[in-house]
Amino acid sequence: METVRRFSAVCGDGTRPVEHAHVFRTAFFSARFGQHLVGLGALLSAIGGPVVPKSLIVLFVMAMLPLAGCMQTTLAPSTDASMTPRDRQLLAHTPYAQANVPEQYLRHIVDYPRKEQPGTILVDTDARYLYFVLPEGKAIRYGVAVGEEAMAFSGVARVGRLAEWPDWVPTAEIQARLGPYPARVAGGPANPLGARGIYLYLGNKDTLYRIHGTNQPEYIGQAISSGCIRMRNEDVIDLFDRVKLNATVVVLPPGQNARVDAGSSWRG
Repeated sequence: METVRRFSAVCGDGTRPVEHAHVFRTAFFSARFGQHLVGLGALLSAIGGPVVPKSLIVLFVMAMLPLAGCMQTTLAPSTDASMTPRDRQLLAHTPYAQANVPEQYLRHIVDYPRKEQPGTILVDTDARYLYFVLPEGKAIRYGVAVGEEAMAFSGVARVGRLAEWPDWVPTAEIQARLGPYPARVAGGPANPLGARGIYLYLGNKDTLYRIHGTNQPEYIGQAISSGCIRMRNEDVIDLFDRVKLNATVVVLPPGQNARVDAGSSWRG
């Protein structure tokens, strides 16, 4: 049985890497590398190209390996097609400055060697990544801000509720620790829950933890939030449009890295 670790609740209720790179890496480190080089030279000759010495082919392949490892598709921010008229209106007048989020925490399609089923959300707390699992060994990777260790949720939950521009109702714990706040903060760009709320449930019980947008995008990639999982508003809108009610959400505890990128040489 899965074990679940919870601490004080805080949020209230309210590229695919180029496949040729793998071919070159396999060839380079294979004991049959010489045969691969001969085949490449024969191919060049067959298509009318110049006869290339094997030594030059070796140098070319070695020079291209670092570049091939860095190739990864970065997805653009959500387009107007994925946003409602209200989204476009509210995000055009945000009360916060647009942050310069590091490249590695922008949205990417990545190889996903783990066994979670498509449609699952996995949060790698240590790496500050959220993965939405796609078919055929791929996932969309988003950068997130996570909770400080003493206030984090970890375990397996389900998506029990989905909300657009949700109101924020600070818990008594938040009021005591960080308040005072109004009893309810209406949804909008100044609301700390941002553009979307994805509510985590254990069975039929609300855990009080959420995956949500943010009005502080400068903290993406850090362990700074009060327990919940924050995303850029454009990213949480994108995720919201993909995830289904009752989808599985796996949140790894600190110290348990997903190692999704262990086999990839792209490091951003």
